Amino acid sequence: MAKRLAGLLILVFAAASANASTVDDMLKKYQSEGAGPFTAAAGEKFWHTDHPDPKNPGKVRNCSTCHGKDLTKKGKHVKTGKVIDPMAPSVNNERFTKEKTIKKWFKRNCKWVVGRECTPQEKGDVLTFLRNQ
Repeated sequence: MAKRLAGLLILVFAAASANASTVDDMLKKYQSEGAGPFTAAAGEKFWHTDHPDPKNPGKVRNCSTCHGKDLTKKGKHVKTGKVIDPMAPSVNNERFTKEKTIKKWFKRNCKWVVGRECTPQEKGDVLTFLRNQ
């Protein structure tokens, strides 16, 4: 039983390390583009900021629209109904482990929520916020 527990702990720490190194690499990339310093407070503010829904005048969107207010829980895409795994890396070891996925996620979601690609500063702030969840 002790060996199983040790193996599980190793997997958890390895996943956390992969998350941290991938996020650190992305933050360095954004800094090389002139962004920074990054803050979790700015990322949280951006996450919860309402933006006009271009297809539904009078309605707004923000990141919580689909991901929910509790990032340790599953979300649900407002349009398709697709279930979205928790954003919090504390409960979802797969979050923020692949640079390609992070780039794709920002490109798609920023365009949907804010109507444009996010700036390197916004991306860095949001990643800083999310990594602590």
